[in-house]
Amino acid sequence: MTTHRIETITRTDVPTLTPDTPIRRATAILVEAGAAAAPVVEASQLAGLLTQKDCFRPALHASYYREWTGCVADHMTRDVVSVDAQDDVTSVAEMFLAHPHRVFPVLKGTALLGLVHRSDVLALLSRIS
Repeated sequence: MTTHRIETITRTDVPTLTPDTPIRRATAILVEAGAAAAPVVEASQLAGLLTQKDCFRPALHASYYREWTGCVADHMTRDVVSVDAQDDVTSVAEMFLAHPHRVFPVLKGTALLGLVHRSDVLALLSRIS
């Protein structure tokens, strides 16, 4: 099989957030972008990941009490599973089997390159198989 690097299917035009972004604004950003998740960046480094699922608790709270509280840092995942831009698509496919995630942040060195979606990995595997 030919080697296909994750970098070739990484989505680089993704919304990014900061830990201090109000959770109401972050939720709106995810919804407006139709994004499953957004990387959280602090000092040019990946600090976490905020998913749509992470936004449900504050959204439900707001629907009950008519008040949004907190910021991204209060709800994001800090221990993020990421992949390297040079990783082979098959190794990342195996990671998607091992983890329930829909996206992984893609790093080039220590810099955030973007996100790789499970659906894009499956599509590439389908095309090359």
